[in-house]
Amino acid sequence: MRKLLMATVLLPLGLGLAGVSLAQSSAPAFQNNASEAQRKSGNNQATAELFYMIQQLQSDVRRLQGQVEEQKHQISRLQQQSRDRYVDLDQRILDLSKAVERKAEDTRESSRAAESGQGGQLTPARVYRSPGADEQKTYNDIIDLIRNKKDFDTAISRLYEFIDEYPEGDLTVNAYYWLGEVYLAEPRLEQAKQAFTIVSTRFSDHRKAPDAVYKLGVTLDRMGEKDEAKRRMQSVVDNYPNTGAADLARKYLEKA
Repeated sequence: MRKLLMATVLLPLGLGLAGVSLAQSSAPAFQNNASEAQRKSGNNQATAELFYMIQQLQSDVRRLQGQVEEQKHQISRLQQQSRDRYVDLDQRILDLSKAVERKAEDTRESSRAAESGQGGQLTPARVYRSPGADEQKTYNDIIDLIRNKKDFDTAISRLYEFIDEYPEGDLTVNAYYWLGEVYLAEPRLEQAKQAFTIVSTRFSDHRKAPDAVYKLGVTLDRMGEKDEAKRRMQSVVDNYPNTGAADLARKYLEKA
């Protein structure tokens, strides 16, 4: 009876201790499973965010590539337009210089006829149009490009624009002269020759004419046309004797 009573007491106690031990042993497993699930959930979210960011970056790269291609196309188109414009303007300068040379030759023949008593009266000196404020400022900006910034390509384009916008003015002659100077500096000798020819023949009574004839001689000398260069230098001495250009021409002739 005593043994039965003790068994009755000890059996529930043992079962209780076993339950507690089982509960304690199962709790960490549950907690580990929960932590693993949370970790995987966090990894999945980070992966999704990273994937989204990659998609955004790829989209931005494609957009930027499209913009770059569009800009490259625009630059190429502008460069072609600029080349076409230069070709057109250079051809116009060439045609004008040839026309001026023909006119100058006709003028020289008329002058010789007048001197021999077979011609009429000499043409009076031309009066050149004075520049306005905007014209003067535009011209000054171009000269700054040439003298200070040495941006010759931009200066050439601006000089052509100036000649188109302000034809037959006092500064227009200067623009033709500086066009020759820039071409001579590049050097683009044929274009320089054309520009100086325009000033020296079409505007032979302008104050820039002596300098233009002298620089035309320099250009011809660099092109290997020595005899023609000497003739131009001599014409500076003969036609504009009291000028700085004439002094330079005399020095050239002495060395030649």
